[in-house]
Amino acid sequence: MTTPLPAAASGSLLLGGDLPVTRMGFGAMRLTGEGIWGEPKDREKAKSVLRRALELGVNLIDTADAYGPEVSEQLIAEALFPYAKGLVIATKGGLTRSGPNAWSRDGKPERLVTACEGSLKRLRVQCIDVYQLHAVDPAIPFLDSLGALVRLKEQGKVRHIGLSNVSVAQLEQALTVVPIVSVQNRYSLSDRGAEAVLDACTRLGIGFLPWYPLAAGELSRAVGPLQSVAKRHDATVGQTALAWLLRRSKVMLPIPGTSSVAHLEENVAASALRLTDEEFQSLAGG
Repeated sequence: MTTPLPAAASGSLLLGGDLPVTRMGFGAMRLTGEGIWGEPKDREKAKSVLRRALELGVNLIDTADAYGPEVSEQLIAEALFPYAKGLVIATKGGLTRSGPNAWSRDGKPERLVTACEGSLKRLRVQCIDVYQLHAVDPAIPFLDSLGALVRLKEQGKVRHIGLSNVSVAQLEQALTVVPIVSVQNRYSLSDRGAEAVLDACTRLGIGFLPWYPLAAGELSRAVGPLQSVAKRHDATVGQTALAWLLRRSKVMLPIPGTSSVAHLEENVAASALRLTDEEFQSLAGG
């Protein structure tokens, strides 16, 4: 009998009706250099993290052309191509970079087409599983940006479309044009500003990928109920926060990122942590 891989304990979700993914995914942003800029200090170490993620049963990897830029996608291909059957790679376009920690929005249709075609080449695929608009550009009509992704899908270059950093109104507007399989907004136990978007995704059965699911490490310094619940389960506060996310919604797909194999293993182990109703409510502040 085959022993289930650790990530399997997080459960699964069917994206777009044809892409089954384990709910504990991996975000590949932090595999790049400092400030999400340039090469990592140790390229082989970065690739070992990606390989270990698959060994642990993770089959959803999230990246973007802006991570590096281009470096994260290159690392994924170098480490994992030819890709294992069932591996889902989601990438994004719509942000440009001028330096470390510098991000600018560019939702021009022609720019999105160029970005997608670059991602196809770097990832060494003919079709991207999930291609996400990284952010809405206020200088460009939203439906113009979305239209570029629709055309890429019609051309067979994109299998499914996702959105990132959107409001409920923008999600609803997009759904009048094309099916949306995922939304990626900032969300964590300590930052629930996207609660309404998450509720909409839950109602509609759309995958929700919370970015900064551990609040960039801020939760590790938390005191109070989070530390108490973590201690009760002999877990870290990060693991407890991830378990809370998984419990929060059936469409939640956490994508904690790290450049460390040990930290990756710790994050994935949270898949098996089960909070009681009382613990869940105490962490939610209810």
